[in-house]
Amino acid sequence: MTELLADHTTLRLGGPATTWVRATTDDELVSAVGAADAAGEPVLVLAGGSNVVVADEGFPGTVVEVATTGVGADHEGDDPTCGGVLVTVAAGESWDDLVARAAAERWVGVEALAGIPGSVGATPIQNVGAYGQEVSQTLASVRVWDRRLRGMRTFTAAECGFGYRTSRFKADPGRHVVLAVTFQVRQGLLGAPVAYAELARALGVEPGDRAPAADVREAVLGLRRAKGMVLDAGDHDTWSAGSFFTNPVVEGGRVPAGAPSWPQPDGQEKTSAAWLIEHAGFGKGYGAGAARVSGKHPLALTNQGGATTADLLALAREIRDGVERTFGVALVNEPVLVGCDL
Repeated sequence: MTELLADHTTLRLGGPATTWVRATTDDELVSAVGAADAAGEPVLVLAGGSNVVVADEGFPGTVVEVATTGVGADHEGDDPTCGGVLVTVAAGESWDDLVARAAAERWVGVEALAGIPGSVGATPIQNVGAYGQEVSQTLASVRVWDRRLRGMRTFTAAECGFGYRTSRFKADPGRHVVLAVTFQVRQGLLGAPVAYAELARALGVEPGDRAPAADVREAVLGLRRAKGMVLDAGDHDTWSAGSFFTNPVVEGGRVPAGAPSWPQPDGQEKTSAAWLIEHAGFGKGYGAGAARVSGKHPLALTNQGGATTADLLALAREIRDGVERTFGVALVNEPVLVGCDL
């Protein structure tokens, strides 16, 4: 039976795959990718489908669905003398399920990353982050299959080349198939210091203070739901790939007047893509067709039902070009584009 990518992506977009393989173990995953490589076939490794935009024509090759499972900790239970817990997670596990379990197990350091869709294996590729936390802050190592060297490799956090929404895996796309990720988390009731002002306000604390990790998780879920950033099958305004554009980093002094600015260690400044989009005339709900800006957040481009990938990309181009024309700042898409481009 032909599998449509639209049935496996959070945007509900994408045509058929030539071949579909579901891998439930590391051996099946490596075997499927290796067989396609040996045959000279294009390969798309897909798990949660939350950070990808697939062409209407589909994918002319083998899609390998990562369906591996397993969460293992080297220590269980409360131990005040324990310096931390190493938690190794299969690539196919749900990221949000892991965050929920972390709150229940009192594993501290990922609570502000609640509600982010997709798989654990995808998180180091983008160095997923939100509300002042990034995966790189708790990640200890990543185990991969290197398609070029045809062997297993393990990278420590220091070897992953993490930056803002990037890593060595993103910089060398397709080379590494993530098999498992190991996190080093602290134990305790209180989460990490709250680094994001909006989250601090929701919790009723000051930035830099700490709050129970379970409370942080619930507050983040509330903030994300209000912005349409928690998937809901019945709400088309959540049918998106999350933030479509990354926050741009520009030379110091080039942030448009009135826009938020966060100084960077290298002297550059990061500003808000959402602010630029809204102030360039693309507010919440913008669009006349089935592909529209979310009615809850200007960074999410949504499929309101019946949209095509071509519709979504046309909207993305309009926004990108409008922001550059208005402010001279180039927006960069965050989702991976498969068989299509901007």
